[in-house]
Amino acid sequence: MSTDVPQPTNPVANGKPVLEARGLTKSFGALQVLRGIDLSLRPGEVLGLVGDNGAGKSTLVKILCGFHSQDGGEMLLEGKQVRFNSVEAARAHGIETVYQDLALIPQLTVYQNLFLGHELTMLGPLRFLNNRQMRKLAREYLDEINVHVPSVDAEAERLSGGQRQAIAVARAVRAANKILLLDEPLAAMGARESRLIINLVKDLAASGRVSIIVIDHNYAHLFELCDRVNVMQGGKITIDRPVHETSIEELTELMVSSYRRQLEQVREGGA
Repeated sequence: MSTDVPQPTNPVANGKPVLEARGLTKSFGALQVLRGIDLSLRPGEVLGLVGDNGAGKSTLVKILCGFHSQDGGEMLLEGKQVRFNSVEAARAHGIETVYQDLALIPQLTVYQNLFLGHELTMLGPLRFLNNRQMRKLAREYLDEINVHVPSVDAEAERLSGGQRQAIAVARAVRAANKILLLDEPLAAMGARESRLIINLVKDLAASGRVSIIVIDHNYAHLFELCDRVNVMQGGKITIDRPVHETSIEELTELMVSSYRRQLEQVREGGA
C-alpha cells in the first residue's frame, strides 16, 4: 500500500512500550463507550489516533491523563501497573495533555507561561520571582528545541497560533513529562504554522525526550507526523499499523464504511 504523503521513520521508536492499555472498558450509565481497548506506545514514538465522532477517542485520552478512571482492564507505565484517580496523579507520572485551548494566559509573557506553576524564586524570606533567571532559561530552552518566537518577553496573545501551540508543547516537555497527548494540535492552522508544530513534534520524538499520542482528523497530518496509526471504531481499536503499511485512501474508505453501517443501524432501528 502507498500514499503520496512522505512517511516518517523514527529509529528511536522501538523497544518495550513506555505505556500500555490492556482491555480498557468504560461505561457511562447504560452507555458502554470503551469495549476493551488495547494500545501501546513505544519510547520516542508518535502514535496517531483517529476515529469518527463517538468512537471513544476522547474517553480513552481522558483515562490516560487521569480525568476518568477505567471500569475494567489495566494500564502499565514502563511495565508497572498504574491507575490514576486524578489529572495530577497522571502528571506526577509524566503524562500531560495539550488541549486545543492550550491553557496559556494571553496577558502573560512567553517565559511566564513556560514557567507557569513552576516559577523560580530568589533566595530569602520574601521569595520574589526570579524573572531574570526564568528569561535566561526560557531563551536557552526554546533555542534548544528550535522554537522561534519574537521574544520571551512577548505576551502570548501577540503570538501566532503556531507559536502559541509550540509554547504549550514546550511547556509540557519542559516539566519533565515523558508522554504527551496532543489533541488536534494542527487545528485551524495554515501551512506555515502547521510546519512549525510538525517539525517540533518530530524533533522531540526523534530526540527520545518524549513519546507522543496525536489525535487528529486530518489523515495527511497523521501520515506526516506519526510512526504508527490506530483507528478507533465503536469503542475498540480496529486497526493498528505502521503508517507505511496503510494509506490515506484506505483509512478514508474505512471511515466511510463505518458511517454507512451506523446509518443503516439507525434506519433499521427506526423501521
